[in-house]
Formats: sequence, C-alpha cells, structure tokens
Amino acid sequence: MTRRRRHTALVPNWAAGIIAAVVILAVCWLVFGGPTPFGGSPYQLKAMFTAQTELHLASPVRVAGVNVGKVVSIKRVGGSSPAAVITMDINHEGLPIHTDATVNIRPRLFLEGNYYVDLSQGSPGAPILHSGQVLPAAHTSGPVQLDRVLSSLNANARTNLQTLLQGFGAALNDKPSAAADSTADPSQRGLTAAQSLNRSLDYSAAAFRESALVDQALLGETPHDLSGSVTGLSKTFTGLNESGSHLAGLVTSFSNTMGALAARQSDLSQTIALLPGTLRAADAAFGPLEASFGPTRTFARELLPGVRRLGPTITDALPWLAQARTLFSSRDLGGLLTDLTPAVQGTASTLKSTRSLLGGAYSLASCFNHTIIPTGNEKISDPPLTTGLRDYQELFQSAVGIASSAQNIDGNGRYLRSSTGGGADRVQTGSLGTSGPLYGNAVLPPLGTRPAFDGTAPKLTRSVSCLKENPPNLNATSTGAGP
Repeated sequence: MTRRRRHTALVPNWAAGIIAAVVILAVCWLVFGGPTPFGGSPYQLKAMFTAQTELHLASPVRVAGVNVGKVVSIKRVGGSSPAAVITMDINHEGLPIHTDATVNIRPRLFLEGNYYVDLSQGSPGAPILHSGQVLPAAHTSGPVQLDRVLSSLNANARTNLQTLLQGFGAALNDKPSAAADSTADPSQRGLTAAQSLNRSLDYSAAAFRESALVDQALLGETPHDLSGSVTGLSKTFTGLNESGSHLAGLVTSFSNTMGALAARQSDLSQTIALLPGTLRAADAAFGPLEASFGPTRTFARELLPGVRRLGPTITDALPWLAQARTLFSSRDLGGLLTDLTPAVQGTASTLKSTRSLLGGAYSLASCFNHTIIPTGNEKISDPPLTTGLRDYQELFQSAVGIASSAQNIDGNGRYLRSSTGGGADRVQTGSLGTSGPLYGNAVLPPLGTRPAFDGTAPKLTRSVSCLKENPPNLNATSTGAGP
C-alpha cells in the first residue's frame, strides 16, 4: 500500500494575493510621483504663477538643460483667476536656490511634448531660499499662448505688421546705389541685403565654433568661477554706483574719447586693418611666452626661500650698517682719507714721472738690445792687426790699458805716463785751424787710419730714435792713408 504525502503551502493563496496587490499599489504610487516612505524630505520650492502654466504632475524641472527635479503639486488659487501655486521637488544638483531666482515655463522638444520648468538659481550674493518658501509672481513667467498672441493682433497691429514685413522684404531685395556700392566690401558689391545675408552663412560655422569656445571659456576652469566673476562684477557696479560724480566724469571723458576716435575715423580704420597681422604675431609670441611660464614658476618657487630670508637678513645687517656709517664718518676713515689725500696726489705725480722714466728706460733698453749690443758683438777685421775679439772685449781691454797708464809710480796720482820717442819717419796731421798741422817722428811708418777721416764730423740726427737705426757695419768702413 502506497502512502500519499500531503504538501502544505508555506503562504496561503489569500496572503499571496494581498502581497501582490500591495506591491502593485506601491509601484504605481512611486511611478506616479508619490513620496518614498521612510525617506528624507526632499527640498521643495514653490512658485506663484498668475497665468495658465500648462504644467502637469511630474513635469521636469531643469537648470541649464539638466533635470534637477519635478513638479509634484499644482494648486489653483480659486475663483475665476488662472493663478496657481506650483510645488517642485529639487534634488541636490539644483541647490542652492537664492531669493532672486527665476522660474519660467518653456515648451519641450517636439518629441518630448508639453512644457517644463526652467529654473535659474539666482546670484550667489543673494540669500538662500529654504525648503517650502514661495517665489513671488514677479520672479515667474508662464508660456505665451497662441490665443493671447492672436488677441493682440488687432486690425491696426496687423496693418503695421504687414507694413513692417513689406518694408523689411523691400530692404532685403533692394540693390545698393552706385555710391553706396563703391564703399562696400569687395565681396559684397552688387549684392542685395538678402544675398549678403546668405553669404554670411558661409562664416557662421566658424563663428558658432568660436562662440562655443568663448562660452566654454566663460564657464571657467573650476566650479564657481562664473559665480565668482558675477560677484566681482556686482561689487564693481556697486562701487561705480557709490562713486557719484566720478562716474559722470568718466562717462563724459569716455564721450570725449569716442568723439576724438570718430574724428580720426580713417586712421582708426587703418589701425583695425593692421590689427589681424598684429594679432597673428602676438599669437605666435604667446606660445614661447606660455612655455616660459613653467620655468618662471620654478624660478619663483626657488626664489621664495631667499625672499623669506631677505627680511631677517636686512634686520641682521642694520647693526653692521650702523657700525659702517660710524667707521666711514669724518672722525674715523673720513679723517684718514683727508690725511692721505696729499700722499695720494703726490703718488699720482710720482706715477706720472715714473711713466716717463719707464718710457725712457724702455727706449734705452731697446737701443741697447737693437743697436749697441749687436755693435759690441761685432768682430772687426783689420789685417794685419786683427785680434779676433769682439768690440766690447777690445773696449774693456783698452780701458784696462788706459787705467794702467794713468797711474804714477806709487799708484796715488793721476799722471799719464808717457815716454818720448823718435824715429826716422816723419808724420804730419792735417791743418788744425789757426794752429796749422802738427808734426812728429814715428819709429815705424803708419799703415793708415781706419776709418778714413774725410775732414767733417758724422751727421747727428736727433729726430730718429736709436731703436729705428740699423746697427752699423764696422767692417764696411774704408781705410785712409797714413799721415
């Protein structure tokens, strides 16, 4: 016999049904914007609108195109007024919100449909709104409805609009006169305003790209750069407002400046024409300049310790400067300098004389080195009495002979010892002026005289330095006849 086991369900069917119903209700509650149980209270912002908003529950709230919350409540003021108070839950990305914040109703994209809330958080300098506070109607604006636009277009407005459109169309299609066309840009001559606008689209891509770069740069490099700039501008305008008459003077001076620029319009146009080349040159220079910032920062960092020590160094140097001032006073070094002044002046005169002495010594040494010493080293060939000695050696030997002949017997007198002599050979000099010639007798007949005497003394030239004279050639002299 087989026994059947009975399986008992862990959860009864009726309990499972209740749990499923609760889960479905919770999902629907959360999907349709109900608050999360046991969650923290979100930041709520309320705004008063005096016109129809066309908003719905869960309509998005955006800051600069980024979703930061949603609409959770729309309460009519009541009566026939279309005014309503809108309650919005804002997450942390949309905070903080200041008292000068603005709320505008904007249409969403075609595929999105409906409207959204465009929230501007306000200026950083304004007080912060707390959760639950209401923005007044002056800070809100609703969407412009088509019926409101059409109701404003009455007969007169439509006629004026037609006239405006016709005039605008005529202005776009009208060709410029010859005089106006001659002053236009060469690329736009002969074109209507509409054609010129069409051609301007060729530059729109680059213009939009540069505008995007400018807009990106306006965001700053770090958070709150733009808010800091706005705060700075606010302080600047506050200061201008408090300047009083100074601002009026600035405006007057600016007006005079603009008038002067207008008077020099042609020069200003030429300057603006030269500006692109200047900007290109400046742009090329900015690259190396920016590259130098890194070494400059490094140099500044290395310089900072020295700058920090500069103050203590100056403080430590002040006592030394005080002592140096005392040392250099007239009582100490100043008086010493006064006493040394004559000596210094005499030294200057001595140096000047020494310079002349050194110049003369240089000339004398050069003369000895160039002329006298080579002459003294020369050997005179005078046969048959040639000695083979140098000139200076023969000079010294003759000096010894003269010294020995100029002594008396005991060596204490200065007498030239001479002896008379005679011979069969008679010698005679030339005429010696009024004395006539001199005569004598020689033991041996003279061979001749060297160098030969021509009766006149050699010419002496004092304008030529000894250094520039060539050494004499003593062997080139001629021998004269004997007396």
